[in-house]
Amino acid sequence: MSQAEISAATNFIRNMIQQQREAGQQQKVVTRFPPEPNGYLHVGHAKSICLNFGIAAEFGGDCHLRFDDTNPEKESQEFIDAIKEDINWLGFEWAGGVRFASNYFDQLYDWALHLIKEGKAYVCELDAEQMREYRGTLTEPGKNSPFRNRSVEENLAEFEKMRAGDYPNGAKVLRAKIDMAAPNINLRDPILYRIRHAHHHQTGDRWCIYPSYDFTHGQSDAIEGITHSLCTLEFEDHRPLYEWFLNNLPVPCKPVQTEFARLNLNYTVTSKRKLKLLVDESIVEGWDDPRMPTLSGMRRRGFTPKSIRDFCDLVGVNRAGGVVDINMLYFALRNDLEHSARRAMVVLNPLKVVITNWDEGREETLTAPSHPAREDLGERQLPFTKELYIDRDDFMEDPPKKFFRLAPGKEVRLRNAWVIRCDEVIKDEQGEIIELRCSHDPDTLGKNPEGRKVKGVIQWVSATKGVPAEVRLYDNLFQVESPDADKDKDFLEHLNPESLEVVQAVCEPSLAQARPEDHFQFERVGYFCADRRDHQPLDAGGKLVFNRTVSLKDSWAKMQKKQG
Repeated sequence: MSQAEISAATNFIRNMIQQQREAGQQQKVVTRFPPEPNGYLHVGHAKSICLNFGIAAEFGGDCHLRFDDTNPEKESQEFIDAIKEDINWLGFEWAGGVRFASNYFDQLYDWALHLIKEGKAYVCELDAEQMREYRGTLTEPGKNSPFRNRSVEENLAEFEKMRAGDYPNGAKVLRAKIDMAAPNINLRDPILYRIRHAHHHQTGDRWCIYPSYDFTHGQSDAIEGITHSLCTLEFEDHRPLYEWFLNNLPVPCKPVQTEFARLNLNYTVTSKRKLKLLVDESIVEGWDDPRMPTLSGMRRRGFTPKSIRDFCDLVGVNRAGGVVDINMLYFALRNDLEHSARRAMVVLNPLKVVITNWDEGREETLTAPSHPAREDLGERQLPFTKELYIDRDDFMEDPPKKFFRLAPGKEVRLRNAWVIRCDEVIKDEQGEIIELRCSHDPDTLGKNPEGRKVKGVIQWVSATKGVPAEVRLYDNLFQVESPDADKDKDFLEHLNPESLEVVQAVCEPSLAQARPEDHFQFERVGYFCADRRDHQPLDAGGKLVFNRTVSLKDSWAKMQKKQG
């Protein structure tokens, strides 16, 4: 099954819209992606982005980018800029200009007045604790507020005073008058407006009252002519309230809300509050730390836009919840990088090798393809000299039976070069191995002589021509599958102490010109990306910094193969 066929088969919303189109019920499809600008986008948002923008593109419609900016105390321009950049990076463009719910504050205020005049909203003076008490529980009905039966005139006057700034934060709220005994707790006189004496990043100090998310969301959809309001399942219980507002206000249209399961990954947390805590407590280096599940962090680690889009297609769009195995994400990433990442040799833990039968000062330049299946990516030059580096893990003084790398008296092939044999092991005064003396077979370049069986192949780098690099070995930030499942335990207790290891490596010279965000497969090691913040080519006077994106091992693909 192709990627397109997988996507079509696992997206009930696409199928629903197709049926609507075939029945003549739908003309132009208009969707929206409505983030709150109070944090960076994370991998869970990627599913919603791909869905909303993808549906609009497939059916020749529009997708709006609208910031639901109703909480100025937690919002900032930094988050707005980061969200826009992430969406563009994923490969999507929104229709028209960027929209803000704050663009509609005047209209929302007028609609609040409409509800008051219709006897469907009132100003309430209960404090937060009293409001919780009056609200009731999931099994017990709530009680009417003592301020519920104020006259229309009094409510209009009080609401105007709220807007004029006559009251401090929290003194009063405007509530919808629906049903305090409703089984759906969201219908028990929800809050429409709160007093917030706070500067807003778009409207400045014009307002000191701000609409609630629930009051803003559906009406903003209606103003923009949204045809399909696609939300995750946690908004399912809010749909009756979404529809109540649309049915009780003179809105220009009535969008239809449809819910789908959100994306949850194991070994990951996506709560904005918890992600913010990681940043504020300096547990990570910022919102774009490569260990973070934010799109900015994933980009910096080396994830590609295509791999994330492919992953979202693999996950599909349905109403069944659950947790997705993070190895599925890594599978999509490897699948993309396997075909696009250039190859290079890098030694992470260098051990010096001296080729004893190689003349001093002699240097030969070998060539190797930049990609085994991509001639368009050209070739790279590999200088071979008397002194080389191999990885310490590729040598054992007393190896087990099935160790097919280098050992005393044993042979191994240097990738793209000759076969060498270890003749002598040099140690320091403490008994640590510091050097290997080896001889090369000059007749083994690019071929295996008849009768010669050399199973092991290892990477290498010239000790004199190789270039230094800082390599950051990233792993999952958490060491348990569900770090925030136990509500009685601090999720920080599950942090992986080995989520980052920094090593000083030696690279083949071709990497000296690598640009930020260039992707490579370090042969026999894994996939890596030049850090977009700290990396700078050596010819520009910088420092090489590579992030491990993902290892070569693909456990998810092997599991799927066994199940198939």
